[in-house]
Amino acid sequence: MSDKKKAGKAKVPQRWRFLDAFLRLPAFEALRYREYRLIWYGQLCASMGTWMDEVTRGWLIYELTDSAVQLGLVRGVQAIPLLLLSPLAGSAADRYSRKTQLMIAQLANGLIYAATALLIFTGQIQPWHVYVTAFLMAVVQAFQQPARTAMVSDAVPPGYLTNAIGLNALMFNVARSTGPALAGVLIAMFGTGGAYSVQAVFFFLATVWTVQLRPAQRASTGAGGHTAHRESFGRSIVEGWKFSWSSEAVRTGLLCAMLASLFIAPFITLLPVFARDLLGVGADGQGLLLAAMGVGALCSAILIAFAGDQLPRGMLMLGSATLYGVIVMIFAASPWFQLSLVMMGIAGLCHVHSNALVQTVIQSYSPAEFRGRTTAIFTMNQVLATAGSMLIGALSLLMGARWAMASMGAVGSLTMIMIYVALPRARHIR
Repeated sequence: MSDKKKAGKAKVPQRWRFLDAFLRLPAFEALRYREYRLIWYGQLCASMGTWMDEVTRGWLIYELTDSAVQLGLVRGVQAIPLLLLSPLAGSAADRYSRKTQLMIAQLANGLIYAATALLIFTGQIQPWHVYVTAFLMAVVQAFQQPARTAMVSDAVPPGYLTNAIGLNALMFNVARSTGPALAGVLIAMFGTGGAYSVQAVFFFLATVWTVQLRPAQRASTGAGGHTAHRESFGRSIVEGWKFSWSSEAVRTGLLCAMLASLFIAPFITLLPVFARDLLGVGADGQGLLLAAMGVGALCSAILIAFAGDQLPRGMLMLGSATLYGVIVMIFAASPWFQLSLVMMGIAGLCHVHSNALVQTVIQSYSPAEFRGRTTAIFTMNQVLATAGSMLIGALSLLMGARWAMASMGAVGSLTMIMIYVALPRARHIR
């Protein structure tokens, strides 16, 4: 008996030694910090729900209306709260409790999904319900993003920030690769109501993780932090915009992200058209396409987490976004599902290499007292993505889905080349 006890005791330290060695790998060191782990777990659950919605909401509105234009419009209603509330949310994240802001927003998101599932199961769902819930979801998302992203910088030492953002991208793209596929399976088995039910559960779980976070102790240093509670929200927002424009690195990163969001990323809006009508693979096929994009994004996130500060961020931001547009053009022309899957994988690689590095640049070059506001401005690129979704939906009505997608991708690549030529110092951002 005593020998067995000794054997049992020997196994535990061995297991912990293995975990400790795993966390000491360069790609996973940020996970050694408890607060960051809790944020990471919560964001994993929230990202699963969000990426499932990429399939579920589009499929639901297309099922109800059979309209490609409304695929863009349902994204378009999200532009108003993101445009109006993101600056306010970023200022609030710099002034008040980021934990409370995130916790309330996640809980509200779960309730919205649960209400949508109930409407579907009871047969009461109408297109206007999809628009209203999309609007409400955008409201809570506007408050989630700056609070959560700024909390990452609070949870790890400055030397681990690039690693933490890389791990965030890794986790986000694990959700990107599994969430859409899960949504496709649930829609095929239980309909969109089943998918929305699971999305609600994921956001409730995210709230559980967030509750366990300790209250952050943030120092109020510098003009932006010391006067944060005394100046008005309007003044605080203006100061955030002034800083973002005055910092060349932050300005370049925001410009790159916003142009890519406007012209390239909206190609996802037309995936239901390609999946159902052009490639003939249905909801499961759409889930696989998004999952393939997630796999490519996952590979990109792993590279970023391992390489960290060794990456030439400026060149990769612009080069990856340029290639992203080219890949979208090839996807638009592809008549084969297999080729489309490959293109989606490369698109995911390019998207994360550009987007994650932009986030790293913005947070690395922003003082702590401005991170909520600069992150909120970055979040507003979703407004441009929404505008792009509306534009590509309208273009598909005029020239067809293939030409609309290819045209947008071409313009996106050209804008990145213009940044490269017009802002030569952007190439040297590290």
